[in-house]
Amino acid sequence: MYGKMKSNLANQLQDLENQKLYKHERIIESVQAAEITVKGKKVLNFCANNYLGLSSHPELVKAAHEMIDHRGYGLSSVRFICGTQDIHKQLEQKVSEFLGTDDTILFSSCFDANGAVFEPLFGADDAIITDALNHASIIDGVRLSKAKRWVYKHSDMRNVEEEDPTTGKLAKGLERCLIEADEAKCPYKVIVTDGVFSMDGDIANLKGICDLAEKYDALVLVDDSHSTGFMGKKGRGTAEHCGVVGRVDIITTTFGKALGGASGGCVSGHKEIIDWLRNRGRPYLFSNTVPPAVVGATLKALDILTKSTELRDRLEANTKKFRKEMTAAGFDIIPGEHPITPIMFGKYPNSSELAVTFANKILDEGIYVTPFSFPVVPRGKDRIRVQISASHTDEHLDKAIAAFIKIGKELKVV
Repeated sequence: MYGKMKSNLANQLQDLENQKLYKHERIIESVQAAEITVKGKKVLNFCANNYLGLSSHPELVKAAHEMIDHRGYGLSSVRFICGTQDIHKQLEQKVSEFLGTDDTILFSSCFDANGAVFEPLFGADDAIITDALNHASIIDGVRLSKAKRWVYKHSDMRNVEEEDPTTGKLAKGLERCLIEADEAKCPYKVIVTDGVFSMDGDIANLKGICDLAEKYDALVLVDDSHSTGFMGKKGRGTAEHCGVVGRVDIITTTFGKALGGASGGCVSGHKEIIDWLRNRGRPYLFSNTVPPAVVGATLKALDILTKSTELRDRLEANTKKFRKEMTAAGFDIIPGEHPITPIMFGKYPNSSELAVTFANKILDEGIYVTPFSFPVVPRGKDRIRVQISASHTDEHLDKAIAAFIKIGKELKVV
């Protein structure tokens, strides 16, 4: 049987290669930082989720080492059997205090957190109403629930059903979905959204979502993976940024981006919801405990962010500088304020191949970026997703901008 599968997969993989859609992984030969080593050459890294530069921060590395010394390498168990240490409860409390919630439950990743949250809470008669551009982990988590599902047009709050010009299909606004869920007499309704959408870097309209949730008696769940630690004046995430702290019922987020970049995630929210997930969340009940090193480093990351907004403020300044100068240079950039800065190629012929060629050429200039093409993004939305870090200096930013302009002119992008 494998002979048939092997031949089929080989042909499909070759098709991906021919279309410049095959995902080639470059090998990093150093720690994750603003400067990394690739193929023996030092380059500037502009495509990691290392927003605050904490991935190789000496205080986090030290905290991870110390926690291994004090609590070991791993727990060899799930939480409820014999895998809960005092440090896990400390981290859950600290995350709750940071986000302003009742309680928090830890997972090995936010992907697992999103995989755990829907099935235990929402049954066949309930309604899950989700943004069309939500992360794959939300999509997969929703699929595990038997609840009724509505998908609303990205960030569209209206009571409408109209053709989406990007897909040619009928699309509904959020309020239209809520009305239909009420007409279906769903006992529980939950609106689900990314806080920041990872491909475009745009921020959810959380005020509009919370207003509609209160109007139609629905819960609100936000995946804040691309905002925890730096969005909002104190880095508490999109709820703080949008002025809706206390109005979001459930927050899922990761420790694998701004909070140190290793692994781990959580669900944070109302006490009863968290207690129920401890008893019914399958990825929690059947996956190993978050290892002590990750817990120790994440505790230290939260300590750093609680004491000062210096890293968050530096990231904001770096983002403004890069976006302003790249826009002035003539690049097609999705407007916004998030450190995710998509450089778009969709308006050019052979956009997928162009994005790959651009990324390869700019690597020769010492700038490490990654092209994104179908199926990671829709066809015609090919891009290089630049990600800014607090660890980038002005010299780093200037070098990157100059390299983009040089290759942009060479390839007639600007």
